[in-house]
This record gives sequence, C-alpha cells and structure tokens, in this order.
Amino acid sequence: MRGNVLLRAGGKLLSGLVLMGLLLFGSAGTIAFPRGWALLALFAVPTALIGLLLGRYAPERLEKRLRMRETERAQRLVVALSGLMLTAGLAVAGLDARFGWTPLPVWLSAAAGALFLAGYALYGEVLRENAFLSRSVELQEGQRLIDTGPYRAVRHPMYLATVLIFLAIPLVLGSGIAFLVFLPYPALMALRIQNEEKLLRDGLEGYAEYCQRVRYRMIPYFW
Repeated sequence: MRGNVLLRAGGKLLSGLVLMGLLLFGSAGTIAFPRGWALLALFAVPTALIGLLLGRYAPERLEKRLRMRETERAQRLVVALSGLMLTAGLAVAGLDARFGWTPLPVWLSAAAGALFLAGYALYGEVLRENAFLSRSVELQEGQRLIDTGPYRAVRHPMYLATVLIFLAIPLVLGSGIAFLVFLPYPALMALRIQNEEKLLRDGLEGYAEYCQRVRYRMIPYFW
C-alpha cells in the first residue's frame, strides 16, 4: 500500500505542477518569470515533504488526501468554484507579469512566501493531529472528536491553512489584480464550514459541546 500511495501522490503532485506551469508561463508568454518558478517551488517542496512523511508513518492519512468524493451539492459547488478561482488567478497573474498591469514589490512577494509556508506548516500540523481528516466532507466509521493541537484555537484549522495559502499565491506572483481574483476564497470556505458543521453537529458525538468551548470557526478572535 505504501509504495502505491506514494506513487499516486507523486503523480498527482507532478501533474498539478505541470498544469500550474502551463497556466503561469503560458499566460506570461515566457518561462523567464522568476516569481512563477518561486511559487512552483513553494508548492513542490513542502507538499513532497509532507507526502513522504505521511507515506512513511501514516499512509492511510495520505490515502484520504488523495480521495475527493463530495456528495453534498453545496460542497461540490465550493470545490468547483475554488478550482476555477485558482485556474483564473494563475492565468491572470501570468498576464499581469506579461503586461505589467499591477506589479507588486519584491519584498511583498517575499513576505507572502513566508505566509505561504506558515499556511503549509499549519496544514502539516493539522494532518498530524487529526487522523480522520479527509478532503471530502463526511463522517467516517469510528470517527471521534478532535479537540487538541490547533483545534483548541479554531474548529477548522485546515481551512485557515488553505486561506493563508490561497491569499499568499497572488502576492508571491507579484500581481495585485490576481489578488482580487483570490479574495473571495475565505467566503467560499465560510460556506463550506457552515454546511460541514451541520453534518458534524448532527452526527459527531460531542461536537455541539465542542462548539461551545471553542467559539471561533476559522479565524481566531474574529469568526
């Protein structure tokens, strides 16, 4: 199982990087787009590292990350819109690099790179803490409430991690107009959370009480 899941994960990462490269460099009209290469590296290195660690120590968790089978119509819509946002945002960033519409300073891209890595660090910690984490909104057999680690601060730390990553992407690429494309992403995650929490309240023992203890859904001291 371990070798097979690592092979599948590696293939998925490679295909994703190729697609991102085609969007970025195709729209930029050149491969001389340093910030585009920086983004690919930011995706490739931590994703590969997390994948290797999971493949070695918890292959079943990596297997869950490779599955995507949303059954709820609302969740399928959120996933589709997120994918469309990523595709459009990368293409717009490449066009921005080509035509110089809204260039951002290099220091801001560097700071955004740090934010991106912080999001990935949180992502990795959530994967370590929650053995029941899945890419799909579902209740699993034997699932129990997780209220340790980052779950002590917010109820959905994985979505916070993805928000940090998504909002950092256009800034790493140095595009102000692409940032506007990515800006609705937190609202999409809020919609996903509202639908997911209904499922958890109805089906996961202790979740309603957990919501009373941990007030914030995704952003500490805000929401």
